[in-house]
Amino acid sequence: MALMSSPIEFLELLAREAAAVEFEGPLVAARSAGLPADKIAELEQAKVVALRVRALLERRRRRETELSGLYDTASDLAGLRDSDDVLRAIVHRARTLLGADVAYMTLNDDDRGDTYMRVTDGSVSARFQRLRLPIGAGLGGLVAQSGTPYVTANYSEDERFHHTGEIDAGVREEGLVAILGVPLRLGSTSIGVLYAANRSARPFAREEVALLVSLAAHAAVAIDTARLLAETRAALAELSAANTTIRAHSASVERAAAAHDRMTALVLRGGGVEDVAAAVTDVLDGALLAMDAEGRLLTRVGEIDEPDRADMVEAVAASRTEGRSVRRGRLWYAAVVAGAENLGVLVLRPEDELVDADQRILERAALVTALLLLFSRTVAEAEGRVRGELLDDLIARPLADAEALRSRGRRLGVDLDAPHVLVAVGDDVIASTGSARQRVVSWATTYASTRGGLAAARDGRVVLMLPGQDAGAAARAVARDLSRVTGRPVTAGASGPARGPASLAVTFREADRCLTALGALGRTGQGASTAELGFVGLLLGAVGDQGDRDVARFLTDTVGPVVDYDARRGTALVKTLEAYFGVGGSLARAAEQLHVHVNTVTQRLERVGQLLGAEWQKPDRALEVQLALRLHRLRDPDR
Repeated sequence: MALMSSPIEFLELLAREAAAVEFEGPLVAARSAGLPADKIAELEQAKVVALRVRALLERRRRRETELSGLYDTASDLAGLRDSDDVLRAIVHRARTLLGADVAYMTLNDDDRGDTYMRVTDGSVSARFQRLRLPIGAGLGGLVAQSGTPYVTANYSEDERFHHTGEIDAGVREEGLVAILGVPLRLGSTSIGVLYAANRSARPFAREEVALLVSLAAHAAVAIDTARLLAETRAALAELSAANTTIRAHSASVERAAAAHDRMTALVLRGGGVEDVAAAVTDVLDGALLAMDAEGRLLTRVGEIDEPDRADMVEAVAASRTEGRSVRRGRLWYAAVVAGAENLGVLVLRPEDELVDADQRILERAALVTALLLLFSRTVAEAEGRVRGELLDDLIARPLADAEALRSRGRRLGVDLDAPHVLVAVGDDVIASTGSARQRVVSWATTYASTRGGLAAARDGRVVLMLPGQDAGAAARAVARDLSRVTGRPVTAGASGPARGPASLAVTFREADRCLTALGALGRTGQGASTAELGFVGLLLGAVGDQGDRDVARFLTDTVGPVVDYDARRGTALVKTLEAYFGVGGSLARAAEQLHVHVNTVTQRLERVGQLLGAEWQKPDRALEVQLALRLHRLRDPDR
């Protein structure tokens, strides 16, 4: 029993880390055993020393735990990857090391001018976790303003700080009573507050305050480190973006330089628009169309459809106004202009997005295209003048040296002894002024040249000498194609074929008379030959400007009543008359040609007699009627 009541027993209790209440056991046993008073006093003194040692060991253990927590926090900062994870770890350690019910952190929001809940640990109230505090409100406001820790044993009854309904409601819902807050400081600036709180009254020891201050310092470092890392990442991202931009710009500059050199070289070696298009698509990748001012295709590289005409016109107008290429959907348009004259457009569908330097390549290509088109037109005009001068000499009277003319023709690749037709185009076209007139003459020169012929402007006409023998077909083709160029009806008269220099002047006069006859017959916008008009057409051509009025009056006076009757009643009196005269006045043969009964022909002719008068079949009158029918047919050949 003495052994059990000796001071050594207290060492055994210390060794097994017994609870403080267990240190009363040896004294109780000694008293029960009836040990002397001096022995009990000795045991009492040993108990006091043992409890002091136990308290010291407990403080050292707690300090070791705190230091371990701080060390772990420092390790987290050293290997910082996610600031949110580090802050959550700090708050969790604060709660664990202080043995608190709840730990949380608030940070200042400079943009909104308040403080918000950043991290919580142990919280059960959603309202509390979403709290936003006005600057200076609550315990946190006092901590932030003073820059020192504050503790309250009973938050709701503490009058040292400013209470607000929102904060108090959140604290009540969380059930917090005792709260300790310490500042998060970066230098002299407070950026927030770190808290430890209990749901029951409890004092916070000085060591606990110091521990929370250390954790707050670590949290502030984590926040500042995260800020610096974010700024560093942003700077690196900006540098990377700048590097990418510089690379792209450098590449585009190199492409522009290569394109410039290539286009300069092709101009010097006499390349064409198709070479420019190929150079652009090689450098920029994609497909390209080159079109002239009338929307005709000049060249195509790659798979690309012609855009809508209205869209293209709008885009070209925008490009000319802005002086740059413009984008419409996936397509880029660059107007091809020379001064105020529109020469066409380049339409590019790139594979990738175009940067500014790439647009410059397209715009430079449009400029080079304009130069090539102007050069080509200048060459064509120079050649056209030579070819036009030859044609002018061929249709002039008196004819110059025929052999000299043949020699000039051979140098231009024209065999004057081969069959040719001459086409004359009306005054309304050649009378136009400025660029419109130049476009017509240029078109005629190109049209004739590409077919191995000649063209010239003479005596208010545009004259084309074209290889071939079908004068009517040539006239209709010229009228049709030139109407598309000018945007208005064009009349063309033709004659031929002619062979040899000596016959061309006469053929031109016949084509000119044919053109006049078409005007007299009201066939504006059409093409025909002298052979198709016959002798009546030649007669009208000789009449001149008065012919149109004379023809109209003659038709009205001669067969006008019959024509009007057919128009009103839907009858075939004009057709019957033509058949009747065509078979030499035979009723039977006229009926056979019209596929009707003889009596029908008779009845129709009786109606004609009522309309024209009883003497319409007398020789003089019948000749006038037949001439009028012929003119009526020439005025409307499609009826």
